[in-house]
Amino acid sequence: MLETRSLCVRLSGQYSSLNLGYNMSRIPWVAQSVVLVALIALLLFGSAGRLDVPAFWVYLALWLGASLVSVAVVDPTLYRERMRPGGRRIKAVYWLLMVPLILHLVVAGADVGREHWSDTVPRALQWLGMLVFAAGWGLTMWAMHVNRFFSSVVRIQEERGHQLVTTGPYAWVRHPGYVAGVLVIVASGVALGSWLSVVPVVLMLPALIVRTVREDRFLKQNLPGYLDYSAKVRYRVVPGIW
Repeated sequence: MLETRSLCVRLSGQYSSLNLGYNMSRIPWVAQSVVLVALIALLLFGSAGRLDVPAFWVYLALWLGASLVSVAVVDPTLYRERMRPGGRRIKAVYWLLMVPLILHLVVAGADVGREHWSDTVPRALQWLGMLVFAAGWGLTMWAMHVNRFFSSVVRIQEERGHQLVTTGPYAWVRHPGYVAGVLVIVASGVALGSWLSVVPVVLMLPALIVRTVREDRFLKQNLPGYLDYSAKVRYRVVPGIW
């Protein structure tokens, strides 16, 4: 009886230790999500010079909500992979992609809050933009949930047992993450209420298309089963088109 009880205590302790480690691994992700949304808020409201912009608050709530939900549904090892792919720092070229996003937020804040250059987005269209923005985030989380190899760089993650993923949104298109990216990019400026702010992020689309083509070619050459998969799921991003 004492041996059985001792065994249960040891197993319980091991489970608690594993569970604590599992939860602790998510803490940096949560912290990063909160800090990122705080920085977005600073850019938006700082450039607007005011806090009474309801659309901005809704936008931030959607961004924070999506980030926190992703913490719950995405494999925590994927977070580490996305931040340090293969244990290495992300190259500076990837951080440069943040420049259009920063310009987007600053222009939106200044446009809606101060200058009123182009903030004539109809209210109904603005709410539609919010829905599309949220849908883009939802698709991103779905793709990351089913694909634990959703890295921030194009590489074969041999140390993580990289395998082909064909379930979830990958049953419809080969690169659902880029579909989500397009939705978020296109809808963000409309959701914020500034036509002019769409310009900086739309300039990111050519780079997104180039990366999609390069990634697709790389996976065909290096990921087992991907060539056959691409013959079955014919479209990279848009079903029936491309």
